[in-house]
Amino acid sequence: MTTGTDQDGHDRAALMARAAGIRALLESNAAQTDSLRRLPDENVKALNDTGLCRLLVPRRFGGAETSVRTFVEVIAEIGRGCGSTAWVASLVNVCAWLAGLFPDRAQRDIWGDDPHAWAAGSLAPNGEAVPVEGGWRVTGRWPWASGCLHAQWAACGIHIKDDGDGSGGVGLCLMPMRDLQVEETWFMAGMKGTGSNTIVGTGVFVPEHRFLPYAQAFAGTYRTEHTDEALYRVALVPVTVLILAGAQLGVARAALDYVIARAPARGITHTHFRAQTESAGFQMLVADAAMRIDSAFLHAFRAADDLDAAAAANGQLDLVGRARVRADTALVAKHCREAVELLVQAHGTSSLADANPLQRRWRDIHTASHHAITEWQVNLEVYGKALLGVEPNITPLI
Repeated sequence: MTTGTDQDGHDRAALMARAAGIRALLESNAAQTDSLRRLPDENVKALNDTGLCRLLVPRRFGGAETSVRTFVEVIAEIGRGCGSTAWVASLVNVCAWLAGLFPDRAQRDIWGDDPHAWAAGSLAPNGEAVPVEGGWRVTGRWPWASGCLHAQWAACGIHIKDDGDGSGGVGLCLMPMRDLQVEETWFMAGMKGTGSNTIVGTGVFVPEHRFLPYAQAFAGTYRTEHTDEALYRVALVPVTVLILAGAQLGVARAALDYVIARAPARGITHTHFRAQTESAGFQMLVADAAMRIDSAFLHAFRAADDLDAAAAANGQLDLVGRARVRADTALVAKHCREAVELLVQAHGTSSLADANPLQRRWRDIHTASHHAITEWQVNLEVYGKALLGVEPNITPLI
C-alpha cells in the first residue's frame, strides 16, 4: 500500500485510514447486506460520515476530488470489509465524477442544496429522449444501477430521437430519483447487497444543461467550465472501466487474509499435517494466490497512474493507452477470480459452508469479475487490435 500526499494535495493516508476504520462494521453487517439485497442503513451512514462516497465529488462542493490512483486504493480497502459496499461506493463515486463533467449549473442542481447527494445509474443509452422546449422528455429502463436504492440522482444513458434534422444522438443525462421508480430485478449469486436494480422513467423532463453527448465526451471534450480541475479531464471510457477493479481487489485481499490467519489452527484432512502451514502444497497455493493479487494491484495502479498523468498534463491517453487500461482492468478481474479459487482450494471444503465468509467472497468475486466490460478475451482483442492498428476495433468504448 502506498501512502503519502496525492498529486492534488489530498491526504491519501487519511482516506485509507477512514476506509480501514469501517472495515469491522462492514464485515459484521455482511450477512445482513446479502439478505437485504441492499446496503444496511448503518453502512450507508458509515460511507457518508467518512466521506468515502464523495471521493470523486469536486472540492467546490466539499468532496475529496482525489486522484484515480487514490480512488482505486481506497475502494480496495473498503472491499476488504464488504464487496457489495465497496462496489456501491465505487459506482456512486464514478457517477459523481460523471456529474463533474457536466456544466456547473447541472452540478449545482445535484450538490447545491445537498452536498451529500448520491448519484447512481447506467450509462447504456436505454432511454428514448423526445425533444421539447428547453430539453427532452425521457422514457426508459436502465438495469444494473448499483446503489440506486440509496441515491437522490440518476445518471442514465439516452438516445435522442432524430426528427430528420440531424438532432439525434446518444449521451448521458441527469435526473432526480424523485421523478423515477426502481424496479427490483437484482437477484444474483454474488454481490447481492449492491441493489443493482432497474431504474424506470416515463416522460421525465431533462433540461439541456443536464445532458452530456457521448461523441464529444468519448473524444475528451466535456461540458464543465472548470477546466483547471485535472480529475475532470480524465478519459471517460477508461475510468468507467477501471473503477470496477477496486472492489475486486479488496475482496481478493480479504480472502487471502482470512486463509492465512486460520492456517495455523487448521489441519489437512486425511494427512499427518496438524496445521496447513506445514504443507508445502498449501504454501505454494497461498503464494500463487498472493502473487496473482499483487499482480492485480500493480496493473490497476499502472492504469490509474497513466490516467492521472495524462490528465495532469492537460491531455488524454492515446488509443493504445486507453485500450491498455481496459486490458489492465480485465487482467485485474481475472487474477482476482483465480486467486480466490486457489484460496478456496487451499482452505478446504469448509470454504463453501454458509457460515464461512470465504463463500461470500467466492460468490462476490465471480459475480463482479464477469462484468461484460472486463471479460478477458474481449479486452485482449480490443488491446491487440489497438496495438496492431487494426480498424475498426470491436467496440467504440475505448
